[in-house]
Amino acid sequence: MFTNPTAWFFKFLKFVLVGFSGLLLDFGITYLTREKLRWNKYLANSSGFAIACTNNYLLNRLWTFRSVDPGIAVQFSKFLLIALVGLILNNLLVYLLTVKFKLNFYVAKFCAMVLVFFWNFFFNYLFTFTR
Repeated sequence: MFTNPTAWFFKFLKFVLVGFSGLLLDFGITYLTREKLRWNKYLANSSGFAIACTNNYLLNRLWTFRSVDPGIAVQFSKFLLIALVGLILNNLLVYLLTVKFKLNFYVAKFCAMVLVFFWNFFFNYLFTFTR
C-alpha cells in the first residue's frame, strides 16, 4: 500500500496543493452563486464542488499521480464516484455544522472540506490512480 514513504509523501503534498486550488475555485464559485446569484446554499455548494472536482481530477491525473492510463473515462468515473460520496459527506457536514451547531456557513464549509479532503486522498490513492 504505502511501500515508498517518500513518494507517498510527495503525492500527498501535491494532492494538498491541487486541493488548495480546488478550495479557491470551490469557495469562489460558491460565493458567486450564493451571494451574487442568490442560489440555495446547497445548490451553490454543489456547483462550486463540481467545478473544483473537474479541476482537481485533471491536475491530479497530470501532476500528482502522473497517470497515463488510457482508460480516462473509467478513471474519471472512479474519481467522480469518490467525489460524489465526498459531496454527500460535505453537504451532510455543512448541514450538521450550520443547523445543529449554528456555525457560520463558510466556517462549516471549510471544516467539511478539510474532513472530506482525507476521504478523497486515500480513496483516490488506493482506488482511482493505482494500477
